[in-house]
Amino acid sequence: MNPHFTTDENAQYFACGYSCDHGIFLQLEDRAFFITDARYTLEARAGVCAGVEVVETFDLWAKLIELAQKTPKLYFDKAQISLQVYERLTAGLGGCELVGESDYHRKQRVVKNEAEIALLKRAQALNVQAFESFARHVANAQGHVERALQFKSKEFLTCNGEFDLSFEPIVAINANAAKPHALPSPEARLQRGDLLLADMGIKYQRYCADRTRTAYFGEDFGFERTQHFKDQTLQKIYDVVRKAQESTIENLRAGMTGKEIDAIARGVITESGYGEFFSHSTGHGIGLDIHELPSISPRSEAIIEEGMVFSVEPGIYIPGQYGVRIEDLVVIKHSRAEVL
Repeated sequence: MNPHFTTDENAQYFACGYSCDHGIFLQLEDRAFFITDARYTLEARAGVCAGVEVVETFDLWAKLIELAQKTPKLYFDKAQISLQVYERLTAGLGGCELVGESDYHRKQRVVKNEAEIALLKRAQALNVQAFESFARHVANAQGHVERALQFKSKEFLTCNGEFDLSFEPIVAINANAAKPHALPSPEARLQRGDLLLADMGIKYQRYCADRTRTAYFGEDFGFERTQHFKDQTLQKIYDVVRKAQESTIENLRAGMTGKEIDAIARGVITESGYGEFFSHSTGHGIGLDIHELPSISPRSEAIIEEGMVFSVEPGIYIPGQYGVRIEDLVVIKHSRAEVL
């Protein structure tokens, strides 16, 4: 691997088994360093992989400049550092060529190994259990405000603090569900006959889960894939989204580009007359970050390979009325998509 550095915690963890919010992982040709200050050195020395040297300093960038003086070329993710830091490194490293590359570290982990896939599968299994527990609570929550439901969802997701959240959960009723990243309303109250969208995820050993379900709030409430809405137009929209998602999972293959996979879902929705209401990408990679590579979007030229893990989450959003999204995670195995 090329000499590189990173300040991103997930990239640090992937590289050396430890991370903190004030550290730099530095990989040179034959040595690796975790540079941090006195607040973290004891934990770092206990947590880093064998062969990684922990260096304590009050000025992290000065220490990096000192250690990397004889390195001819040093790679980094150009989204991770400020112009001020870049100028300091340029002045301090002299003859070292700084090579900024977008998503440099995410590219290193776009293909997951079997251990990572097992962790993602476990994270999603726990996430499904949380959905089921939350559904039992919602079944008796008529009249509860949306914001209270969203707050309560965290109790089930985290198992009272045992797990971290992958992201702030989305719990949206009716018109608020038409906003793909809706914030919880302090006023909307859940009533019989309402639509409820839940997009939630937890972390298991730092690996993220992500799942979305849209459901009808009535008797025998649950987040099953089969839903029955009284509004015939809404039922049609739900069925279109479900068909788009299932068709994409069934027909995608290794060797396709992200935009070719996106076109499967987008084609089903467009042919049904709702193309203008599908406002986001069909999916995103997932791992230590909730959004990783590959991108499954109309612009993605990424070639899908064995071992890649990503979401498939088409949606239709009718402003002022309702939104429908269904999301699962898949891993590419034997050239096809396997739902985690």
